[in-house]
Amino acid sequence: MSVQMVGIDYHRADVDIRAAFSFTKKNAGEAMKYLTEKSVVSGCVIISTCNRMELWVNTAQDECISLADELCELKGVSRKEYDCYFEQRSGDNAIRHLFRLACGLDSMILAEDQIVSQVKDALSIARENYCTDNVLEVLFRKAVTAAKKVKSRVTFTHGNATAVSRAVDMLKSQGYHFKNKRCMVIGNGEMGRISASTLREEGAAVTVTVRQYRSGVVQIPAGCNRINYGERMELLPRCDLVVSATASPNYTIRRELFDQNGKMDHPIYVIDLAVPRDVEPEVGEIENITLYDIDDFKITAQDANREAIIRAEKILDEEMEDFFNWYNCRDLIPRIQKLQEEAVKDLNLRISKKMHKSSLEEIEQQLLLEQIDVSAGKVVGKMMFGLRDHLENDCFRECLDGLEKLYE
Repeated sequence: MSVQMVGIDYHRADVDIRAAFSFTKKNAGEAMKYLTEKSVVSGCVIISTCNRMELWVNTAQDECISLADELCELKGVSRKEYDCYFEQRSGDNAIRHLFRLACGLDSMILAEDQIVSQVKDALSIARENYCTDNVLEVLFRKAVTAAKKVKSRVTFTHGNATAVSRAVDMLKSQGYHFKNKRCMVIGNGEMGRISASTLREEGAAVTVTVRQYRSGVVQIPAGCNRINYGERMELLPRCDLVVSATASPNYTIRRELFDQNGKMDHPIYVIDLAVPRDVEPEVGEIENITLYDIDDFKITAQDANREAIIRAEKILDEEMEDFFNWYNCRDLIPRIQKLQEEAVKDLNLRISKKMHKSSLEEIEQQLLLEQIDVSAGKVVGKMMFGLRDHLENDCFRECLDGLEKLYE
């Protein structure tokens, strides 16, 4: 199989290593365009989230490309320095990984909600930049479909959580109470909105920062206040808890900003959910400040969900088989389409004489024939692709050979 990937994720790499390989939407598009200009690459998709970065390509048959080398060249780093962090997969192994990834079986938080949207968004960005091909298109769509089926049919203990939910649970287990606590959320993207809503549901008083140039058009979660991003350090000393979750390449909270605002006179929890980091690590050295980053919220729930994982794997196996059936027979699609055309012509010849004897006007006859052509093509296609899905590959090819002989 011509599909392969290289990835770096939370299993081997900490947040700072992952940050070196993260992509924004813009530079992901630029990187994919660069790679698809290479003759061996027919399609490319980049998944970049807080917990992982994965570079996927489909290549011309029997062609080889070193994705690790290409990735390091794109990022301007030495492969030797980072090689121990890379996970490379190809063929069936890569396919299974993507299906497991999309439904959250390979996530830091088991069965999390966000990953299926992130996989779907990665495909959309590749489409927008004209970098995907039919193999990656079908593969990613099938993985998303499988993930949705798992979500609707399988219930996981501690599943469907987010990093901020995990952070809330962890603090509550330590005796922390959120009722009436003063909280600030820096960032109003998806993670920021989820964080603000979660804290608000816990009874906290939540303020969300908004970039000044966007302050008149953005929406914030119900029940939350908002301030301009530039005022964040004025509010921070009065907060009990701060969450930062932006896509900024720069720190939103730096140690030097605290030095300008004096010593903290009460305990403050600072939770950094961003990759690259939003909060300079030295902030955690300030008295009365406790700093957590995304890697502090790992949750292991494999044993408690053994039966649920087995049910999920069964669904994934069925959906993967459907993809492999399509992949193994994709070279037959032009032949199936040709057979559809021949069958439609055959039908036209058989009904044209009867049609001319009808009382319909010529224009009405033409419209009816066009509708019959479309319907006949769909019926033949349904039968052919139905056979493809239910017969062994060799058996289906023999059937197609026989049907083609009808129109020689």
